[in-house]
Amino acid sequence: MKSDLKSLIRKMGDVKAETGKHVAERPAVSQFLEQVRRMPAVNTQGRAGRLIFALDATASREATWDQAMQLQADMFSSAQSLSGLSMQLSYFRGVSEFYASDWYSDSAQLLQQMTGIRCQAGMTKIERLLRHVLSETRQEKVHAVVYIGDCVEESMDVLCQKAGELGLRKVPLFLFQEGHDNAARRCFTEMARLSGGAYSPFDHASAGQLRDLLKAVAVYASGGLKALQDFSRTAHPSVKLLGHQLSG
Repeated sequence: MKSDLKSLIRKMGDVKAETGKHVAERPAVSQFLEQVRRMPAVNTQGRAGRLIFALDATASREATWDQAMQLQADMFSSAQSLSGLSMQLSYFRGVSEFYASDWYSDSAQLLQQMTGIRCQAGMTKIERLLRHVLSETRQEKVHAVVYIGDCVEESMDVLCQKAGELGLRKVPLFLFQEGHDNAARRCFTEMARLSGGAYSPFDHASAGQLRDLLKAVAVYASGGLKALQDFSRTAHPSVKLLGHQLSG
């Protein structure tokens, strides 16, 4: 496994070297779509896609908690009407709390779980989340992970190693960063790259566009490329571009 991980890191480093000089010149969403287009098509083999939606529920996120819940509801309903989606809610908060719900295919049940959650001060527990995802996908395939957070208070090396392990298991991380913490941006970008996923800033000014991108991730996880192409016909133009790039 260690040699496979080293090979993955070298391979992903080569990709970064070829494209990195242009990354800073492109808008943030274009960078996100550039990352997503390299993903292989999802094959759920007739089963519901499995997506983990994870949130940093520490005190710094309190002001945006309600918006995150609404984004999740919109994302879930989009995929549910297509090929089906089974979703798990996960979050961390406080001194040591880490929570992972049961798997739900009913958005009402999932939202009921969320309404009782309140943010609490504490350190990030992203490594704990990644270990949980690895455990889940060993039991039954997880097709994608969406994470929304604003900072990183853990070892970047450790987090990137876990992200690389997820990459080997074809479990992409879609990381959305609130705020402008440079260390978090660097870590999230590397984690997305090593897992085969994508990174994007979480900007309240472009909440509508982010909502469509989140929906697109859910649709992709639940139904693959064809479902994403169908969804893109009525979605934000950025999602249409995502579909074109995946098919190209």
